[in-house]
Amino acid sequence: MDLTYTEEEQDFRARLREWLLKALPELPARPSPDDWPGRRAYDLGWQRRLYEAGYAGLHWPVDAGGRGATPTQHLIFLEETERAGAPYVGANFVGLLHAGPTIAAEGTAAQRARWLPPVLRGDEVWCQGFSEPDAGSDLASLRTRAVRDGDDYVITGSKIWTSHAEVADWCELLVRTDPEAPKHRGISWLAMPMDAPGVTVRPLRTLAGSTEFAEVFLDEVRVPVANRVGAENDGWRVTMVTLSFERGTAFVGEVVACRRTLGELARTARANGRWDDPVLRRRLGRLYGEFGALWRLTQWNVSESERSGGVPGIGGSVFKLAYSHARQELYDVAAEVLGAASLSLDEEWVLDRLSSLSYTIAAGTSQIQRNIVAERILGLPKGR
Repeated sequence: MDLTYTEEEQDFRARLREWLLKALPELPARPSPDDWPGRRAYDLGWQRRLYEAGYAGLHWPVDAGGRGATPTQHLIFLEETERAGAPYVGANFVGLLHAGPTIAAEGTAAQRARWLPPVLRGDEVWCQGFSEPDAGSDLASLRTRAVRDGDDYVITGSKIWTSHAEVADWCELLVRTDPEAPKHRGISWLAMPMDAPGVTVRPLRTLAGSTEFAEVFLDEVRVPVANRVGAENDGWRVTMVTLSFERGTAFVGEVVACRRTLGELARTARANGRWDDPVLRRRLGRLYGEFGALWRLTQWNVSESERSGGVPGIGGSVFKLAYSHARQELYDVAAEVLGAASLSLDEEWVLDRLSSLSYTIAAGTSQIQRNIVAERILGLPKGR
């Protein structure tokens, strides 16, 4: 991994900074966290600006609508947009970071042409329909059934923790197409239109008061067989591609954000007298080193995904495991630095602290990541 910047990459950074300086002041006010239609419009509006400026899907392959940028250019983009305070992907999260890359890697030419351009242009939002109420951490135990009927699948079941279902146009959906097969071998990956008859969405309110998740109920929903990505019953392999993006590269922008937050905490500690506490200083210093190491691991994962054809490897589980715990500790330290101010419901810190608690569960629990690291990286025997 080469960590030096070429002249071309330095020029790319300079041009991006110049564009951000012009584009960000033109943005409308951010909508309320409870205004999901407003948040959708805001996030799609920013995506449209990126698209028109040539920055949408920067690292996606050219034949998938991207610019085919190098891993280093991709990381420069993430660094500069985060440091400038630009909007994150928001409601576009699943389409840009999960479903879109999966379709780019596994979809047919027709599927890529249908679904990828609207994601990049900011025309359509995707949600993720993987988890189920009775499956827990064992995703392969899903029960949502898809029965073939001519050119359609007829789907019955339910999903939970479905990200952005309230405002989504499409859902990356896992279904069981062969109930007699071993549980990992009877699954298929479908793209389901959220306005299809039989789809019911019931928002779930999180600890932080947000409704970014929902329950989704499916009552004989018809989805064309042409919407299946990959072969029938090969959905578990396709899902591993999706999860490799979710764990390996989807969080990279957040690492930059956490490093910025850490700097803000250090400045606050110096201003309010907490810097005199040597234990707190050591914790901040250790976190500084940990997030620095996570950024280097991010660079390695992104570089590896480029060498492997765009799909991150199992090193993403190492990153996900370390990052989710470091993020939680970061906001534990924030509570120490801010004191009583960290309890104010008007403070953004509170929402970030509450959100951090979910990271050891989101995108695969820490227990699952430890199993993956133990079995697939360290070569340890499977647990019984």
